Amino acid sequence: MVERTPLLDFLTYAFLMLGILIVGFPIIYSLIAATLPLEDVSRVPMPLIPGDQFIVNIKEAWSRGNLGTQIMNSIIMATGITVGKICVSMIGAFSIVYFDYKFRALAFASVFCTLMLPVEVRILPTYEMAANVLSPLQAVWDLLHLDAVATWFAGHDISVTLNWSLLDSYTGLILPLVASATCTFLFRQFFLTIPEELCEAAKIDGASPMTFFRKILFPLSRTNIAALVVIEFVYGYNQYLWPLLVTTNPKMTTAVIGLQNLIPQADDLPEWNIALGAAILVMLPPILVVLFMQRWFVKGLIEKEK
Repeated sequence: MVERTPLLDFLTYAFLMLGILIVGFPIIYSLIAATLPLEDVSRVPMPLIPGDQFIVNIKEAWSRGNLGTQIMNSIIMATGITVGKICVSMIGAFSIVYFDYKFRALAFASVFCTLMLPVEVRILPTYEMAANVLSPLQAVWDLLHLDAVATWFAGHDISVTLNWSLLDSYTGLILPLVASATCTFLFRQFFLTIPEELCEAAKIDGASPMTFFRKILFPLSRTNIAALVVIEFVYGYNQYLWPLLVTTNPKMTTAVIGLQNLIPQADDLPEWNIALGAAILVMLPPILVVLFMQRWFVKGLIEKEK
């Protein structure tokens, strides 16, 4: 029996609307500012009545900030991180749950411990590795004095420098952020809920481990994958520190970094209408992904495929 409590319902909806207003006000404020001319947006306080300059401000922000290239870079980066995280995490969780090998628990604990080491903590060694992926091989080469060996065989001085930089590339933007302990843990917990009879039936039918993974585990994980697609796409799209370090070429700049360049500085005109118009454009891709995947996202959090 559901008890009717009008007062409690009113308070619930009142707090809900208040929360929506608090969260949504910055977006509404940005939309209004993007419609105003410079003289109006410079006033204090700024008028909260929309103007008629929205298209003009959006076009100016798009051209001045080179947002087309930057948003595309961000979408490619976010898509690569999302696909990479899900693929690596599914394979890792599959290995931990369905293969019996030594130190399996230690391997999972090692993966799980990386939750304590976010990108900001390991940023310097990660950057050093991205600047030269072959640096470990160079260290081994120097340790074994292979230059001297090569010189002895060739009869003249040979100096070998191993260098492969990932800076200013999509690989450098994506690869260091692909590993995910959180996704591995979530897939492991989901795989543990799958009945062992499915695995035994697949073995009886002569299915290989990868066939079992591809035809049984992957279809059953669709809702989990959908939920993680939303989370990881937004995570990858909003990355700031890592793209700021590994990209110096303007053609590789991401949208979040490019947006910083449109913010008025101390001696500039306070063109907040242009900056906030650019912010609206930059927000659109993750908002569209969330709206498009909303049903699958909720289903992946509260339901399991049968």
